[in-house]
Amino acid sequence: MAMSKLFQCVYLLLIASFPASVLASEEGIDKADNAFMMICTALVLFMIVPGIALFYGGLLRSKNVLSLMAQTMVILALVSVIWVVYGYSLSFSEGNDFFGGFSQFMLKGISIESLSATIPQFVHVAFQGAFACLTVALVVGALGERVKFSAVLIFAFIWTTFAYIPMAHMVWGGGLLAQDGALDFAGGTVVHINSAVAGLVGAYLLGKRIGFGKEAIKPHNLPMVFMGTAILFIGWLGFNSGSAGSANSIAALAFINTVVATSGAVLSWVFAEWIFRNKPSLLGACSGCLAGLVGVTPGAGAVGVAGALIIGLISGIAGLWGVVILKRWLKVDDVCDVFGVHGVCGIVGCLLTGVFASAALGGMGYVEGVTMMKQVGIQAFSIIVCVIWTAVIAYLAFLIADKTTGLRADMEQEREGLDITHHGESAYN
Repeated sequence: MAMSKLFQCVYLLLIASFPASVLASEEGIDKADNAFMMICTALVLFMIVPGIALFYGGLLRSKNVLSLMAQTMVILALVSVIWVVYGYSLSFSEGNDFFGGFSQFMLKGISIESLSATIPQFVHVAFQGAFACLTVALVVGALGERVKFSAVLIFAFIWTTFAYIPMAHMVWGGGLLAQDGALDFAGGTVVHINSAVAGLVGAYLLGKRIGFGKEAIKPHNLPMVFMGTAILFIGWLGFNSGSAGSANSIAALAFINTVVATSGAVLSWVFAEWIFRNKPSLLGACSGCLAGLVGVTPGAGAVGVAGALIIGLISGIAGLWGVVILKRWLKVDDVCDVFGVHGVCGIVGCLLTGVFASAALGGMGYVEGVTMMKQVGIQAFSIIVCVIWTAVIAYLAFLIADKTTGLRADMEQEREGLDITHHGESAYN
C-alpha cells in the first residue's frame, strides 16, 4: 500500500511538472485514429509517386516516360504548397456555396493543439492535400507525349485554384452540393469526374499525337503498368478507408467494399474482353482494377458489400465500353484513357451510390424524407455541376497556358521524345 501511494505521488508530481499546453495538445486525440489517418495519408501519397507515375509511365512510349514522371513529381510539390498556403482554407473554412474563406491562410490558427474530430488538424490538412495532389496528377495521363512541361505547371496552378478547391468545398466543405445532400464519400465527383473532364478538354485542345490512328502506338512497359496498378490498389485502401476520418466501422466498410468492388470489376472487364476480343489481357485486368476502384469510391462508406460488388461488376463493363467504344466516338487521343476509366466509372459510381445507399439494399440509408429517386437526382445534379464547372475552368487554364508558354511541344520535339528535348534525360540508356 505504501509503495502504491508513493507511485501515485510521483505520478502527480510528474503531471504537475508538464506545461498545460502540452497536456492540452493530447486531450481529445485518439491515438489509434491518429495513427490510422497518418498511414492513410501516406498511402494516398504513395498512389501518386510512384503509383500514378508507374501506371501512366508504362502506358507511354519509352521516349516519354520520364517526362510524365517529372510532371507527376512536380505537381505533387506544387499542389502541396498551394494547399497549405490557401487551398485548405478555401476548401474547408466557412465561406459561400463555392469557396471557403481566407481565415486559415497559411494554416493560420492551426497549431499542434488544433483538432479535427479525434485527430490533429495537421493530419486532416495533409490527408486532404494528398487528395488534391492526386486529382491534378490524374489529369496528365490524358495529355502525355505532346504537352509542354511549362504548360502543365500553369494549368496545375490555375485548375487547382479554380476547379479542385471549389469542388472540394462544394462537396466536403459545406458548400452547394453538400447542402443539396450529394453523396460522395471519397471523391467520385471531386477527384475522378473532375480530373477526367479536365483531361478530356486538354486532349481535345492539344490534338492527336503524330501518327495516332495511322501507326501502332503501344505501351512500352506492361510490367511497369502492373506495378503501378498494384500500388494504386493498395494505396486506394487508405484513400477510401481514410475518408471515414477515423479507425471506425465505416472505415472497415469502405475497406471491404474497395476490395470486393475492385475484384468484381477485374473479373467483368477480363471476361468481357475475353468474349469480345478473344484473349484476356494483363492490361485489361489492370484497367478493370482501376475501373472498380473508381466506381466504388463515391459510395465506399455508404453502400453495403453486395451493392459494392454490383457497382464493381458494372464499372468493369462500363470502363471497357469507355475505353474501346466511347473513345472512338469522341475521336480524341486520351493517351491513358483517363476519361474512359475515371470519367465513365466515376459517373456510374456516383449514380449507383444513390441507388445502393438504400437501407433496403444493404446501404447506410438516406436522410429523412429522401427517396431513392430523389437521391439519384441529387447525384445526377452533382455530376452536371462538376462537369460544367471543371470543363470551363480547364478550358481557360489550358488557353492561358497556350497564350503564355505554348501548350504543345513542336513536331521535332515530339518525334524525338519529351524526355530528351524537355528534360535532357533518357529512361533507357
